[in-house]
Amino acid sequence: MSQVVEGLKKIRRPVQIWLLIGCLMVFVQVVIGGVTRLTDSGLSITEWAVIQGTLPPMNLDAWTEAFDLYKVHAKKQFESLHADMTLSEFKVIFFWEYFHRLWARLMGFVFLFPFLAFWFMGWLPKWLMKRLGIVILIAVIVALFGWIMVASGLNDDNRTWVSAYKLVTHLGLATLLFGYLFWTWLRSFQGAGITNHAVLRNRSWWLLGFLSFQIVLGGLMAGMRAGLIHPHWPLFVNGGNLWNAMMSLSSEEGSLINYEGSVGVKAWVQVFHRLTAYFLAGLVIWWLLQVKKLGLQILVRGSIMFSILLVIQVFLGIITVVMCKGGIPVLWGAMHQGLALILISSLLYVIFQLRKDY
Repeated sequence: MSQVVEGLKKIRRPVQIWLLIGCLMVFVQVVIGGVTRLTDSGLSITEWAVIQGTLPPMNLDAWTEAFDLYKVHAKKQFESLHADMTLSEFKVIFFWEYFHRLWARLMGFVFLFPFLAFWFMGWLPKWLMKRLGIVILIAVIVALFGWIMVASGLNDDNRTWVSAYKLVTHLGLATLLFGYLFWTWLRSFQGAGITNHAVLRNRSWWLLGFLSFQIVLGGLMAGMRAGLIHPHWPLFVNGGNLWNAMMSLSSEEGSLINYEGSVGVKAWVQVFHRLTAYFLAGLVIWWLLQVKKLGLQILVRGSIMFSILLVIQVFLGIITVVMCKGGIPVLWGAMHQGLALILISSLLYVIFQLRKDY
């Protein structure tokens, strides 16, 4: 057995628990971010105060100032959605954005202090130190792009929400962070997979890539509020309305960039998200049959679990779209987003069993 594999086996249990806690915290952060988006809370805090923003407004004057800043810097959203909002109602949307930022700070502390302790005790081998360095880099980029995303919705009289494309980038980077950290946690347990099946491993990576693309389309659905265009399922129910919306793209002044007033762009995004889901479901059936041919129970169980989760995800997506009448259902939308990360982790687990010896 190689020296690297031996090193992997010596990862201490407290380090493994710490890595798992990190994965869970990133998962929770993504779900909180989804709720923040679905409740139109993302623009409620108009400043990026890393230190000063740790505490919320502590008195009436501070709350009034925060509310006034929202009215000025998120003027378009305030006038379009919350013109009659009271201070008490503002505190609700402020909570979700504040909680999202506070959780990010908490993740930093949970990472930093155990990291220093484990490093001081010599519990972090070289390969893990390198991966943790990449985790830090991705996390910093996620945080920076979070503010870039928020800033895209401020001080713009033509934009009611943040840019859907910047939101998708923020979500994609957060998903990358979750997946990379989860894979690092898996690597802390053992060195070699149960089988070195290169063909199936490569096909599984392609499946993961397609799943990630579907998550990107889901982010565009949320960012553009595309579910409101056609809250029906399947497509042929009132399908004429959806078809007319899709065909209106050529006659609209809107475009892929200036999509906010374009019904056609949003309709196409919804159609692509639906069709990709159907194709992904068929792809998973084919992939599952390939896994079963190997006859390895741990792989079969993992792939069946992934397939079951995908079926649940499809139904969550259908429920979310059907309930998009007048607004996007927060609970169903957040569950749909959270399960997407669970799908990522379950597929990574199967791929991990197919990996080469390190």
